[in-house]
Amino acid sequence: MRPRCGVRLTSWPTHSGSSSTTTSSSTTRRRASGHMSHDAPAADAIRLIAIDIDGTLIDGAGHLPEANREAILAAVTRGVEVVLATGRSFHHARPVAERLGATLTLIVSNGALVKTADGSTLATRLIPRDLARDVIVATRPVRAGAALIFDRPDARQYVYERIDWSHPQRRGDYERHHTFMTETTALDAVLGEEPAQLAFNGGVTEMRALAAYVRDLSCAEHLTLTLTEYEDRDFSLFDITASGCSKGVTLADWAARRQVEPHEVMAVGDNLNDRDMLEFAGHPVVMGNAVPELKQFGWPLTARHDEAGLAQAIATKVLGDDT
Repeated sequence: MRPRCGVRLTSWPTHSGSSSTTTSSSTTRRRASGHMSHDAPAADAIRLIAIDIDGTLIDGAGHLPEANREAILAAVTRGVEVVLATGRSFHHARPVAERLGATLTLIVSNGALVKTADGSTLATRLIPRDLARDVIVATRPVRAGAALIFDRPDARQYVYERIDWSHPQRRGDYERHHTFMTETTALDAVLGEEPAQLAFNGGVTEMRALAAYVRDLSCAEHLTLTLTEYEDRDFSLFDITASGCSKGVTLADWAARRQVEPHEVMAVGDNLNDRDMLEFAGHPVVMGNAVPELKQFGWPLTARHDEAGLAQAIATKVLGDDT
């Protein structure tokens, strides 16, 4: 018999929405009014652009195309607010934001944190400690490594156990970001505060199996489970965040805080964790390299990330360049 999370329901904060599945999320549709319409106003009405990082803003080699940077700067010059919305932790995302050279906001850890580029925290959706501990313990027999991401400014932000950094899909990440990573022998022993994210990664089949296992736990209804898959590399990210936490829900809240209506929002993405922010935005754009699940909705397509498809989308929808 599979272990169950031995949790106390009364210890959890109440969030609207429910846990997402690996391929869809209903949370944005419930929390945000003004669901996207294909009859949205003209492109000059766009006031906010939400941009995914991996597979959207940066190319397959991890580089930032100059055309993307220039298009974003041109949009900012016109008074459009730019938000980077990513599954990355803050310190994984910050170097990319700095390369843009623009003032912007970051939605990181799949919606758990909203940060400024200088590290100030604007909003949080954190996992209760008891719940995080139960999931860590319940999954330990069926997984290898795992990491906890906290809202901290230093090397204690990313705390991990049993991660094999020699894996070709992990080695570069460790080389670039090890200065804010700390190893521990037991993640459940370092929960001095509420984490933003519980993260796993590995092969696509392996992560799908782990996600299915967690979904079977009694506490799964109080979590958001997100898979981001790169089948061409046989690599997948499996993230666990608090109930009602996703890029789309946090984007909807941020837009409301900025008094921006859904029909004034453009969102661009390529993977499963982008779906609900694309559903929220009045101007959704799907990358040419996107997973098939996103393309099936009939949203406008742009070119691939290796062809600066983001820049093309901004030029057409925001800058008014139809060439």
